[in-house]
Amino acid sequence: MEISRNDNGEHAKQNNNNNVTPVIGSDRTNVIVNHDFSLGTHSWHPNCCEASVVTADSGIPHGVLDPSKYGSYVVVKNRKETWQGLEQDITSRVKPCSLYKVSATVAVSGPVQGLEEIIATLKLENQQSPTNYQFIAKTCVFKEKWVRLEGMFSLPSVPERIVFYLEGPSPGIDLLIQSVTIHLDSEPERERLEGVTVEDENLVVNPNFEDGLNNWSGRSCKIVCHDSMADGKIIPQSGKAFAAATERTQNWNGIQQEITGKVERKRVYEATAVVRIYGNNVTSATVQATLWVQNPNQRDQYIGIANVQATDKEWIQCKGKFLLNGSASRVVIYIEGPPPGTDILLNSLTVKHAEKIPPSPRPPIENPAFGVNILTNSQLTDGTTNGWFPLGNCTLSVAEGSPRILPPMARDSLGPHEPLSGRYVLVTNRTQTWMGPAQMITDKLKLFLTYQISVWVKLGSGINSPQNVNVALGIDSQWVNGGQVEINDDKWHEIGGSFRVEKQPSKALVYIQGPSSGVDLMVAGLQIFPVDRLARIKHLRRQSDKIRRSDVILKFSGVDASKLSGATVKVRQTRNSFPVGTCISRSSIDNEDFVDFFLKNFNWAVFGNELKWYWTEPEQGKLNYQDADDMLNLCSSNNIETRGHCIFWEVQATVQQWIQKMNQTDLNTAVQNRLTSLLNRYKGKFKHYDVNNEMLHGSFYQDKLGKDIRVNMFKTAHQLDPSATLFVNDYHIEDGCDPKSCPEKYIEHILDLQEKGAPVGGIGIQGHIDSPVGPIVCSALDRLGILGLPIWFTELDVSSINEHIRGDDLEVMMWEAFGHPAVEGIMLWGFWELFMSRDNSHLVNAEGDVNEAGKRLLAVKKDWLSHANGHIDQNGAFAFRGYHGNYAVEVITSSSQKVLKTFVVEKGDSAQVITVDLQGL
Repeated sequence: MEISRNDNGEHAKQNNNNNVTPVIGSDRTNVIVNHDFSLGTHSWHPNCCEASVVTADSGIPHGVLDPSKYGSYVVVKNRKETWQGLEQDITSRVKPCSLYKVSATVAVSGPVQGLEEIIATLKLENQQSPTNYQFIAKTCVFKEKWVRLEGMFSLPSVPERIVFYLEGPSPGIDLLIQSVTIHLDSEPERERLEGVTVEDENLVVNPNFEDGLNNWSGRSCKIVCHDSMADGKIIPQSGKAFAAATERTQNWNGIQQEITGKVERKRVYEATAVVRIYGNNVTSATVQATLWVQNPNQRDQYIGIANVQATDKEWIQCKGKFLLNGSASRVVIYIEGPPPGTDILLNSLTVKHAEKIPPSPRPPIENPAFGVNILTNSQLTDGTTNGWFPLGNCTLSVAEGSPRILPPMARDSLGPHEPLSGRYVLVTNRTQTWMGPAQMITDKLKLFLTYQISVWVKLGSGINSPQNVNVALGIDSQWVNGGQVEINDDKWHEIGGSFRVEKQPSKALVYIQGPSSGVDLMVAGLQIFPVDRLARIKHLRRQSDKIRRSDVILKFSGVDASKLSGATVKVRQTRNSFPVGTCISRSSIDNEDFVDFFLKNFNWAVFGNELKWYWTEPEQGKLNYQDADDMLNLCSSNNIETRGHCIFWEVQATVQQWIQKMNQTDLNTAVQNRLTSLLNRYKGKFKHYDVNNEMLHGSFYQDKLGKDIRVNMFKTAHQLDPSATLFVNDYHIEDGCDPKSCPEKYIEHILDLQEKGAPVGGIGIQGHIDSPVGPIVCSALDRLGILGLPIWFTELDVSSINEHIRGDDLEVMMWEAFGHPAVEGIMLWGFWELFMSRDNSHLVNAEGDVNEAGKRLLAVKKDWLSHANGHIDQNGAFAFRGYHGNYAVEVITSSSQKVLKTFVVEKGDSAQVITVDLQGL
């Protein structure tokens, strides 16, 4: 279909009041889409305000802004802040090191008093660093006078997102915009471009479909090239054409291009696709960019690069990174995702070597005021609810009779503290679950500080079922979980939680919610205070010294005592016996740099997916153990112990479709076959097994096969491999965020399995945690420790956009584990960028650079090594105190003779006497 737009529209004529000639019509070289609002507000977005287009048919009074004379324009209204205005994402249409000229025709209306400023600004966003703003230009305007705003900008590099916007007039003043253009004024010299060809070269041929569909193909569907669709309502965002993948019958059908031979292994590439959807009455769907890789051994790999929620209304950018660890015989990039019958529209696709983004510095935090409550009138000391307001139509009042002591987790953080007032907020007339007491805290939060939440809560009479009570935070439009508890009695309960804010919010409030409508809620002594990480770690160092170190006496033998008297001794610990492991994947071990870091810094491993049933038997009877075999061979040949994760997974979404379709008899047979096949093959090779993953959050096998199936899984696994310790494994155990998996529920679950004969030998806490607070984590460990079973953090990861803060969180969690006597090991859930399950959680950047969080891991592990220097005493001995593990001792006599020996300090509380034979010195 031909584009049905006039590209040569006449310019509006000047008049005596305004010497401005607005630019109208379509301009293919303009970075701005819909620059004259002829398509309404398409591609434009009002920023926390409203926008509408005024045309000749709008019926406004004629005057200087009469659209019948000077063309349509947009009115940006209901502005409550100066920065509110109109914006457009221009990321895909701006090139680095190029000079752009900006021109906009603007005005103001409303209660204008004198001159008003209008400003053109760029918002530059990178996920791992704070948002930056670049000023372009500003102009001053009188009421209802069109003015030209002009300026220029250039970017040395293109961030992940670039947003152009107009802002500036006082709140309450309407911003009027007639047109906006951004044109390329000049590009870098050709010689410079040629100098960076390797970095800037797009691996995709014919990326904008200027040459039709050459080099493109359909992935089991038809593809068509268009210059417009839907009677001209859909036009390219950039360039002259776009492609449609149509007649799709599967989600994975789409449009593809082969880039074999262009992608180098161990290099990071960034793919950017401009996409939308069309047809089949689907208005919104996930669109994904995927890489299909065939390795030289014919093993297929699918790498999800990025996904985005696309709509049928506008183009949107889908952007992400990927890396190939090993060699590839074929590489194809394709766009997939929407339901069958819905077309995928692709305007452009680029694949370039990703620019390295420098890490953010440690954020400055002035006067953190550790332990100081940021809430107003928390204790209700004046007998009123001043500072609080009801969220919804509930009623707040003050009553007496609540606990006067701090909740235990807060007491552990704050130490000795004055008694609470005994007053509480009574919330009545609740007609919705979210109703409760609330308080604004926007101006009281400091970025990157970790806050602990502590409160006593109680419910009124008439409870018929367990009720969740939650401390929630509304951070702009995001809900943040500040801790939850389940209540089924008339007692006071503690809620403990934590949170952190890493981007400046425009609005933040805290509120208590959760019980069913009609249930009265009582809230006492709510506190939100920053926690002192370094003070906590200082405490944990002292604790670790008690449980992880022993007094050691080295008794030297085999040499005359006179020869040894006064000899110099240098003791160096080479390895701490406390297990610190990591998750690995089959593709990652093809990367020599990954393997090098892994072998140097970890002594345990767990496989991310390769042992799971959906990986080893994706189709019934087609077994794949090769990946797990390869990984196990790497570990065993380097003395790395391994955990088996997992035999089964109770969450239905993780169960293969062929299993879900089975009847009870066939499913029971399949379960027994899985146990027999896996445990016979690897008997004695995995030290641990997670038998049935996440039983607190899923119940597929129990629902299908009855309650006894879980116990039978443990019993059969133990019979097949008696040497393996069998674990339960679940998440949100340690953070106070999930009543389903609080420590009490986990204890009840474990005891129930054991009472029925399941040989549960270990407790797995996954440890996917945000903003960890030591006393909250320690409280969960203390409660679970009463079972007497070894506790492992089995999937530990932490996340922050700032590497230093990420390192802080990791340090807290490592010391909490190391400093608790019930914990016997830590497994990280990966460390390498692009191969983590969570964003902003990696410790090593994709091309091998250890980041600040990774350096913290290495520093903590170094702290866990003991060293001692001194001299052999007159009894031929040397005493020191050291962590359990492997050591080397060097003895140097007065005559400069040297000997190097090794020894092991075993776990234990009592002093250890270790004989070192120096015969031959």
